[in-house]
Amino acid sequence: MTTVTTNKSEPGTTTSSGADLHLQNISKRFVDFTAVDDLTLTVPSGTFFALLGPSGCGKTTTLRMIAGLEQPTSGSISIGGQDVTKLPSFQRQVNTVFQSYALFPHMSVLDNVAFGLKRKRVKDTLQRAKAALAMVELEHMASRKPTQLSGGQQQRVALARALVNRPAVLLLDEPLGALDMKLRRQMQVELKSIQTEVGLTFIHVTHDQEEAMTMADTVAVMNKGKIEQMGAPRDLYELPKTAFVANFLGKSNLMYGTVLEDLGDAVAVDASGHRLVMPKNRAVAHSGAAVVGVRPEKMRVMTLEAEYSPSANMLTGTVLDASFTGVSTEYLVDVPGIGTLATFSQNMGQAPAQRGETVRMTWEPEFSFGLDGNEKATEGKDAL
Repeated sequence: MTTVTTNKSEPGTTTSSGADLHLQNISKRFVDFTAVDDLTLTVPSGTFFALLGPSGCGKTTTLRMIAGLEQPTSGSISIGGQDVTKLPSFQRQVNTVFQSYALFPHMSVLDNVAFGLKRKRVKDTLQRAKAALAMVELEHMASRKPTQLSGGQQQRVALARALVNRPAVLLLDEPLGALDMKLRRQMQVELKSIQTEVGLTFIHVTHDQEEAMTMADTVAVMNKGKIEQMGAPRDLYELPKTAFVANFLGKSNLMYGTVLEDLGDAVAVDASGHRLVMPKNRAVAHSGAAVVGVRPEKMRVMTLEAEYSPSANMLTGTVLDASFTGVSTEYLVDVPGIGTLATFSQNMGQAPAQRGETVRMTWEPEFSFGLDGNEKATEGKDAL
């Protein structure tokens, strides 16, 4: 069973108007596979929460069960303390923003936003719709049709239409997937700003690591129907607990080894004849087989003549490739007995290493993290 509870990383100054979301032992089984496997999850009120994972991991199915668009095979769902497991979608305090936006092309922007309120026969429909458009800074486009708007503007209209109903939980299903890179980054900032302002509970489903880490207070990395690891974005990146998380969230160099020595607050690992040190509080395994990991940007590439700290981990290898990317250069270095490792070096004016050159790669032990020795080092590398 996967059981996880989130905590907001920084309490906001805005009073939350959202609600706690609780999933208890939720599973969804289809004829030939299990999409979500015995998941227990609590998301506190007012949290911007991201479900992150590759296609087929179960994140969208989880979202659809929260929305009432799918019925769980087993388990329960509660929002604000109310069990909504058996309730149809229209009776739940949730609204969903889809990637397609699903706007009515024949209606004006204002009428699109007011549509749900009119169906509920809310008295101050137009006033509330105009206020929602003002929140997303589109009140001046109220009379236009959706086809007259840009993709980013349509996305904001869809968001206003969802917010105007004042849901306890807002569900975001890949809402930025149809936007180009520049507009996507702009909308990431705007979405986070709106969530902070209104204080709702946002559940955001995405396969885009940068998107999740930019916006969310808490990120849950899903894989094969389960949550592999959950926490603040920085914590997941700096200290992954599994190879899947290490590889799916950015790049990692993972090296198999055996723990040789207990150093008190650290352990020394033999990785194909190379002595590497990692802190115990950053390692899953403290004895036997282990996997030593380090993020590429934590490593330094230097010539054999250059001095380095005697306490640093050090490997020697041959440069296979050097790719200039603007702000940095990515080196692929072949280390005997370990294989090809990647490093990123900021372009600070220093002479770059050349292909075929023998170099040292060093990093401080506190940048190492340790995984279980049975982990598959390639897990998560090709996940999309």
